Amino acid sequence: MNSLPACRPSRVTLILLAAVTAIVATLALVISQPGAAHATTARPAVGARHASAIAKAAATTSGPKPTIVLVHGAWADGGSWAPVAERLQQLGYTVDIPPNTLRGVPEDSAYLKDFLTTISGPIVLVGHSYGGFLISNAATGNSQVKALVFVDAYLPAQGETLEQLNNAKPGSCVASTSVLTTAPYPGATNGDYDTYIKQSWFPGCFANGLPAAEGAELAAEQRPTAASTFTEPSGVPAWKTIPSWDVIGTADRVLVPAEQLVMAERAHAHITEIKGAPHLSMLSNPGTVTSVILKAVHATS
Repeated sequence: MNSLPACRPSRVTLILLAAVTAIVATLALVISQPGAAHATTARPAVGARHASAIAKAAATTSGPKPTIVLVHGAWADGGSWAPVAERLQQLGYTVDIPPNTLRGVPEDSAYLKDFLTTISGPIVLVGHSYGGFLISNAATGNSQVKALVFVDAYLPAQGETLEQLNNAKPGSCVASTSVLTTAPYPGATNGDYDTYIKQSWFPGCFANGLPAAEGAELAAEQRPTAASTFTEPSGVPAWKTIPSWDVIGTADRVLVPAEQLVMAERAHAHITEIKGAPHLSMLSNPGTVTSVILKAVHATS
């Protein structure tokens, strides 16, 4: 039987095959790159201004990478840390954002202290606003916590209260109770109650400089904070024995920047000021905040 004559592919067919081969190779390369699918998200991985510093800090860290624990403040939730957490995770760090119970200094500090015992290995502990009060208390005596990072935060000395620090210098937009609305909560003791920042007040007080729509959203989704929180004293602060870093937004209207400087200098913290940043600098300037956290990681690893 005669064999069939060999069919020679046409020039058009060869061109199409070459194009398909190139496309498949390109797709394989993209899929193989870590985080490539994530690169198309709206939020950039790291701001260009801070990419060099962040890359240097990440590259020069020796030993095991610490777990980075981010603690949110009053009238907030863990979502306020999202832009910073995303950047840290893209650099290979394990990030934990435990819920702040907002039931008062003793309970909130004990909750965080217990949470830290579930982590093995070194920890860099970061607190925003009232979260700084808590990391100062919860990390005391914990040898796993290698660094503390305060972001627009309170660094209390033993015996000091939030109310005392808010009123230490004039100008805080939360120094007056007129900015609050209140509500009872189940199981409250000694006449305690929940507080919220009035939604009409929140954007200009907490979120000045952020888009108006974002400030309104943050105001609507705020979590309540027990009134007792503001008059309960701090214990022995961890910053006395643990190296500390501090980020201060110079346009902070909640915790007056001048008072933040007093607390940071008292704690011998490494200070970074962000010009024009509000109380929520981890939202307005997440690249800078991330770079400071990485400086703390590098210095204590």
